[in-house]
Amino acid sequence: MSELFCFGLGYTAMALGRRLNTQGWRVAGTCRNPARRAALGALGIDAALFDGTAPMDRPELLRRATHVLLSIPPDGAGDPAFRHHAANLAAAGGVEWVGYLSTTGVYGDRGGDWVDETSELRPASDRSRRRADAEAAWLEWGAKSGIPVQVFRLAGIYGPGRSTADQVKAGTARRIDRPGHLFSRIHVEDAATVLAASIARPRAGGIYNVCDDEPAAPADVVAYACELLGREAPPLVPFEVAWAAMSPMARSFWSDDRRVRNDRIKAELGVALAFPDYRTGLRTILGG
Repeated sequence: MSELFCFGLGYTAMALGRRLNTQGWRVAGTCRNPARRAALGALGIDAALFDGTAPMDRPELLRRATHVLLSIPPDGAGDPAFRHHAANLAAAGGVEWVGYLSTTGVYGDRGGDWVDETSELRPASDRSRRRADAEAAWLEWGAKSGIPVQVFRLAGIYGPGRSTADQVKAGTARRIDRPGHLFSRIHVEDAATVLAASIARPRAGGIYNVCDDEPAAPADVVAYACELLGREAPPLVPFEVAWAAMSPMARSFWSDDRRVRNDRIKAELGVALAFPDYRTGLRTILGG
């Protein structure tokens, strides 16, 4: 039986897990606390406790894996899964595919220019530099171990329960006025489609941008969500005013401006996006 083991059973990993489960796969992985483990157990998912400070408490789950998804972000000491379990993974014996979830942030700021998978990495924030380092570590490990490692550079992930529409409903959506500044995004189900396509067509060392077809200004996305919900769009906030109140994480996003090409997932993996732009995605989330 094929089994997916996910280091970090988060939003994207669970979307892939649900899809593979319907195809007869077994799904297991890690979480950070007993309450989450109990909730996952109720769904039929075996989970090990792993917070990155020590090895997981159920390493036998990893030994069963045929496919491994790495979705835990690196910390100041590097990638936790690599630090504690790269050797176990290499010794498992049955692993056919490893996928590392990275970010398009590794490209850095390009002043609105396009980037693709061959573009030079220019990470500007600590967060993005850690991602670039983790990518390199796993790719080198894959080359040495002979286990195919694929890297997926994801744009901003959204979907049911985690979308601009949810922010509008909660009254937390803001429209920041920064003309010409665009972001790429990807619906979580399209991200799962890309991962499943790679599992079907593994390529050692493969690197893929995972984003939709239309980079867009966040203010436009908020306005469209308001239109769908029949609500008045919030007023535009000058970028300088918004910047002063932003968290360090938000500033790291707004510091970079680029457009990301997704041709490779289509040409190499045969992916057809179900949600090629934010409008399609938001309409579907809202049942339109």
